[in-house]
Amino acid sequence: MTAATSGVEWTSAVELCRALGERGVSVTLATLGAPLSAAQWNGLLGIPGLRVEQSTWRAERLEDVWEDMDAAGAWLLELEARDAPDAVHLHGYRHGALPFKRRPLVVGHECPLAWGEAVRGEPALERDWLSRWEVTRGLRAAGHVAAPTSALLESLDRHYGPLPPASVIAPARRHADFAPSLVREPFLFSTGEWWDEARNLQVLESVAPRLDWPVLVAGGREHPHGGQMRARSVRLLGELSPSALAGYLGRASIFVLPARHEPGGLAALEAGLAGCALVLADIPSLREMWEDAAVFVPPEDTDMLARALRRLVADPALRGRMSTLARTRALEFSPERMADAYLAVYASLEEESQRAPPSQPQLARAT
Repeated sequence: MTAATSGVEWTSAVELCRALGERGVSVTLATLGAPLSAAQWNGLLGIPGLRVEQSTWRAERLEDVWEDMDAAGAWLLELEARDAPDAVHLHGYRHGALPFKRRPLVVGHECPLAWGEAVRGEPALERDWLSRWEVTRGLRAAGHVAAPTSALLESLDRHYGPLPPASVIAPARRHADFAPSLVREPFLFSTGEWWDEARNLQVLESVAPRLDWPVLVAGGREHPHGGQMRARSVRLLGELSPSALAGYLGRASIFVLPARHEPGGLAALEAGLAGCALVLADIPSLREMWEDAAVFVPPEDTDMLARALRRLVADPALRGRMSTLARTRALEFSPERMADAYLAVYASLEEESQRAPPSQPQLARAT
């Protein structure tokens, strides 16, 4: 299994490795990107059957990584030859076209072209045709493609398809890691980089002055192009440790996520497990996961967002009901169910690898 050492990709890979290990499945985890931190190593302790192989090759989602992609591909083929795994599980697209002995599972966490449409309102035009071609090759060469939401899977099919057989396998987090506090505190909470246009957190600046409760945001403040971003009406907490983040989620009364684009929904899942009432952007991926267990607001409508938050702040009974709905729904996204879905895909890979990719994807929802 491959994984970049940051972001949703890393979190998802570790959660799956743990769930598979508890089923007696051994995993070689091949990392790309920055070396693992001490905290990351600590998070891997106790996962049965896990072996970690580190590399320094840059992760796929970064720009200008072609030489690294080629070198990492050769390294992955060496690992496969050494370990002779029953399945190859790739968190990323481009290495799907490598000549593995068995066609791999390719798991998507993002669609760059859908990001441009949702965040910038631009048509799906790829400036770098080579990048689009490499992603297309990787997806179409896979034995199976998976994504955390049908919204993301449909985007991949629209921009890079037709895909081979494909499944929606919802994300998962251990409920024990996000225990609700016995007492909810009067503040609203969100997570994400303050500068991230997809996360759209800066709309909270115009909403916060209209609320009786403070708004706290955990996440990076350093802009990728330099400089530390600030806020006037929102309290920026910066990066938090996993335990500190879980603590804030467990105490917060309301979790708000006004994202323009959120293909995986992991942040809302963590908040739901922690018992927060959820106020989420009305976008397909979040609607799909949360159905009637959250309050939905168009991501650009700050007036509606302010009204929804004020209503929850003023109504403890409504907050309590939405909290219960969110946690009940979140508990359905269990690591055990996720592991079952992936094990079923692994079992099918040998058969799928002997078939030519179909003209249209075959979607099988597994949540």
